[in-house]
Amino acid sequence: MQTITPEEFFTDPTWRSHVLLDVRSPGEFAKSKLPAAQSLPLFSDEERAKVGTLYKQKSPDAALLEGLDIAGGKMRQLVELARQLATGNRVVVHCWRGGQRSGSVAWLLERAGMEVVKLAGGYKAARRFFRRYLAEDRHELRVLSGPTGSGKTPVLLAMRQRGANVIDLEGLANHKGSAFGAIGELPQPTSEEFENQLFAAVRAIPEGEVVWLEDESRLIGHVCFSDEFYGRLISAPVVVLDQPLEWRVNRLVELYGAYPKEALGQSFERIRKRLGGQHLKAALEAMEADDYATAARIALVYYDKAYQHYGDRRKATILRSVVAEDPSPDRMAVQVLASVKG
Repeated sequence: MQTITPEEFFTDPTWRSHVLLDVRSPGEFAKSKLPAAQSLPLFSDEERAKVGTLYKQKSPDAALLEGLDIAGGKMRQLVELARQLATGNRVVVHCWRGGQRSGSVAWLLERAGMEVVKLAGGYKAARRFFRRYLAEDRHELRVLSGPTGSGKTPVLLAMRQRGANVIDLEGLANHKGSAFGAIGELPQPTSEEFENQLFAAVRAIPEGEVVWLEDESRLIGHVCFSDEFYGRLISAPVVVLDQPLEWRVNRLVELYGAYPKEALGQSFERIRKRLGGQHLKAALEAMEADDYATAARIALVYYDKAYQHYGDRRKATILRSVVAEDPSPDRMAVQVLASVKG
């Protein structure tokens, strides 16, 4: 049976017609998965735990026999599901580290007439490749920066519509990046899952091209960047968006004003220490009075100080400071792209 490395699978177009099958347990798959992988679990979470316990507490042979007992009754089900997932009958199979689980399923699917390849080293080896790839300067990163409320994400998305290569980090993280960033978003992925999807987004862009990203702190909610990629992000050249305070206030009111006051209040509580008791009280009172603009101005007092402090520490070169002529994301996108043209 043929074996390929993660680098071969994710970079060689030869394998695009093959479906990637993850035979780890549902819990492992839910925590983090390789890009485009489909779940074909050999064991349930409970079965995996039982086999693992036998391996540690009794013997590898006892674990093997238990695994065979469990898997024996699932063989038809595994083949049928694999055929549904890979209608072209070409698959690449992986487990945690390319061991017995992927070997067993690969053998079974090959016996069933499928074209089967094993991923050497499994999920663990793929993760090592992803981190190495993201640490390398295969693309020219550029960062769009600006204080909270600048509308950087909508501007980046407008730049994408105009042909720029853009990776929406906050979209991948399901978080808008501040203490208020989880409001209205889906649950966040694990940092590992975020990094897997970041690899897929970067890999989809031809090497050597410019890639635009948003200026971020090390954490987006609870998602954390790897040291290697974050080092590249904070040292990449920056274009700064400069615009009137009132535009930023209006944008925050539009973005958050429709959400429940309770959720907004909880977010203000998270920055109590940095905001100060009096400012917090004033912000909460303003919200109760439906004066969201005043509450936003109070929040920006803290966030503007934090942005200034962060800017003083980062190592990046400021390419341009773009003074926005219009509050619309598309107009700002045009300005940003024009500022770096040529």
